[in-house]
Amino acid sequence: MRDKVVVITGASSGIGAALAQEVGRRGGRPVLAARRAPELEAAARRSGDGALAVVADVTRRADVARIRDAALERHGQIDVWVSNAGRGMSRPVAELTDEDLDEMMLVNVKSALYGVQAVLPHFRERGAGHIINVSSMLGRVPFVGVRAAYSAAKHALNSLTANLRVDLAAQHPGIHVTLVLPGVVATDFGNNAAYGGLDSRAIPMAQPVEEVAAVIADAIETPRAEVYTRPAYQQQVAAYFAAEDVAALESRPPFAPAGGPPGSRR
Repeated sequence: MRDKVVVITGASSGIGAALAQEVGRRGGRPVLAARRAPELEAAARRSGDGALAVVADVTRRADVARIRDAALERHGQIDVWVSNAGRGMSRPVAELTDEDLDEMMLVNVKSALYGVQAVLPHFRERGAGHIINVSSMLGRVPFVGVRAAYSAAKHALNSLTANLRVDLAAQHPGIHVTLVLPGVVATDFGNNAAYGGLDSRAIPMAQPVEEVAAVIADAIETPRAEVYTRPAYQQQVAAYFAAEDVAALESRPPFAPAGGPPGSRR
């Protein structure tokens, strides 16, 4: 991690802010990006003297390019790009509007695509780099029905990430691509979900944000294709896809009915 330049989107709070602080603690040089200037600058101050804050909206290609340019202007290189920005939504499939699905795809998928396409030429030129996309367990398993549009977006992000990794493997083996899959994390994610949601910090067994940040930092230091932030999550995914009858599995906890109360899983 020493002196690695790590760009982190969605870094004004939650996982992004905690990761920036962890990167700084391990000797890296975090570049924090988010829309909320006061919160972003406060997070940067907690992330070490070398931290750089860039106020930007990652749903805009031009802003994402500006993040890249600011990092290169300050440091001359980028080693890791972490697409962490995202937002949830609490609405079942039967009630989703066109605008709902468009928003989830823009915030959770296209923003990550913009990051990939902005930084990839730099990585190809250097022959090295690391792209990390933060997804969700809901991108693998339908635990919370009212997170349907968010889950669909994260499914799409998972596929884009896997295809990118396969595309790069042969000609650019020095460029790593990692997908990170957290479960419930103790952040304000649930409070910020469209149409409301439970406070994720109030959910039993929510994972401390510092623990998630440490898992991602470990993946920066030792790149892996996919990282579940708790071992049990990978076991749950394996059990789901190995089930002979997923409908029978879905009838039991921890699955929630599609019309149930808004959940707060990331």
